[in-house]
Amino acid sequence: MRAYYFDNQPGDQRLPHDSSRSIDAETLNGLRVESWNIPLTEGYEEKLNVILKERAYKNRDVITISKEGLGDQYEEKIKAFYKEHIHEDEEIRYVLSGSGFFDIRQASTDSWIRLAVSAGDLLVIPAGIYHRFTVDEGDLVQAVRLFKDEPKWSAIYRGAESDANPHRIDYLKSIAVAG
Repeated sequence: MRAYYFDNQPGDQRLPHDSSRSIDAETLNGLRVESWNIPLTEGYEEKLNVILKERAYKNRDVITISKEGLGDQYEEKIKAFYKEHIHEDEEIRYVLSGSGFFDIRQASTDSWIRLAVSAGDLLVIPAGIYHRFTVDEGDLVQAVRLFKDEPKWSAIYRGAESDANPHRIDYLKSIAVAG
């Protein structure tokens, strides 16, 4: 996974939007974003399962985001995933194929950090952090979605409701940023 500041230039969300300003692991750790790379080679399932057990993930499913798979709903889904939001649960993804971008909002500066993910990347985005997702120009990502409880994807879009959400407030406290 590669992390860098988003360039904030207009244009297709699927383009890299690379500002050439890299983000280090310490900065991501400070934002409570965690990542691993588990290459899709023989035995990757065992390595993945060790992390899942350590973190008490109980459920999983596989999501495929592609023009072929989603058909007429593709553009609508891509726009929905790219709208800034939070979740009340961690968002955990292990990329099986394809590639894309998770953008996370750095609370202290309100800047976007772009996380370029591809096959073998495991990413944990904490509850309460503003973020968004898009595929890249390949228009395909297949990922295992992991859950501590029952599978769900409930977005709370940025606004007064999300700013007052207890998970958002707890997240800001955990990174020591005033809400």
